[in-house]
Amino acid sequence: MHFNDREEIIALTPQWKGDRMKDGRPYVPDKYLKALEKMTLEEVWKPIFVKGYESQFEGRLHTLHDDGRKLIGRAVTATYCPFRPDLDEVMKGIGRLEQRTGTYNQWVIDNLAEGDVPVIDMYDKIYKGTFLGGNLTTALKNKTKNENGGAVIWGGIRDTEQMKKIPDTQVYYRGIDPTPIRDFIMTGYNTATRIGNAICLPGDIVFGAGGGVLFIPSHLVAEVVDGAAKTQVKDLFGFEMIARNKFTTAQIDKNTWTKEMLDLLMEFIATDDRAAAYRGMDWSHEYDLAINGDPNDTQSAL
Repeated sequence: MHFNDREEIIALTPQWKGDRMKDGRPYVPDKYLKALEKMTLEEVWKPIFVKGYESQFEGRLHTLHDDGRKLIGRAVTATYCPFRPDLDEVMKGIGRLEQRTGTYNQWVIDNLAEGDVPVIDMYDKIYKGTFLGGNLTTALKNKTKNENGGAVIWGGIRDTEQMKKIPDTQVYYRGIDPTPIRDFIMTGYNTATRIGNAICLPGDIVFGAGGGVLFIPSHLVAEVVDGAAKTQVKDLFGFEMIARNKFTTAQIDKNTWTKEMLDLLMEFIATDDRAAAYRGMDWSHEYDLAINGDPNDTQSAL
């Protein structure tokens, strides 16, 4: 058994075909992280959900800040369990062989890279389960240098007054307790990790917005970003058409639009200044579905 093992991470994420980070995690380019800043939770969630990724969102978390700021970055995952002496001895022995020092939570923080977001399953431990406090959050910020940085903790945090003073940082967590972290064991580092009802793999893109956290599979990010942009411009166009009584809400809400609707959408994108940012996108797939039919379009869009 190993922690943060490059070959295991590559084997866990075979659908990613692009560049990888030093530890083997998929390296989703920064341009996609930047594009996500302008997108809503619903816009990003839908293209994942319709592909069968139905366990990527968790909304039962508190946020360090309630000002609408987003959390966006590349997932570094870690999984913990309750303390058991013999298991603790084994896991710390593996850590020593890998030249890891400090506590289990320090192992993760010490190895963060720019743009990373720790995704931590502390098995809902809050009392003596405070994974982050003021000092480690400061270290996290210094290492990740992320303008939309922070962490997701299925467990506790402490020193929140100090944490709130750290700029450009958002933390999703389950509870607050003044106790320091104690009596826990790391069982996985950059492995598949559960956050409540959601599953996260190393290198997934963490998207915290709208009161919850979405974990975007790395190999779907480009498609999701393009799909979300298409949803945005379709919404612009759809509101306009409904206001003019050109189309009904039922027509606009369909997953698959007719060729007539797509033709009007193309005209809207080409001529309306509000849609200027969406020009040059490829709509051939949508036209193919409009002309040949979509076997999956049996009901209105979600």
